[in-house]
Amino acid sequence: MIKLRLKRFGKKREASFRLVACNSTSRRDGRPLEEIGFYNPRTKEIRLDTEAVRTRLQQGAQPTNAVRSLLEKGGLIEKTIQPAEIVGKLKQAAAREATAKAKSKVAEAGA
Repeated sequence: MIKLRLKRFGKKREASFRLVACNSTSRRDGRPLEEIGFYNPRTKEIRLDTEAVRTRLQQGAQPTNAVRSLLEKGGLIEKTIQPAEIVGKLKQAAAREATAKAKSKVAEAGA
């Protein structure tokens, strides 16, 4: 399976990343099939070869979570809600309800 992932390069503590298409079993910094973009997290610079990205996505390449967020920012794929976000929001809502019930019990006991 082909993955779209980030390949690290640059000096220590000054990392930059290349967006690459590579085999899913290859190493993070191994030889890619194709380099299709660039990302610098320090300056928030993103450069993408949009035609190459679209071609790879049509071929069935799977982007990693970090690459997916970069592609969403670039407008190449639609923003999707990840299952972890749904679970987190449900847990937060349940915690809010529990604290509200606890506060109401304390208020009733104090009255």
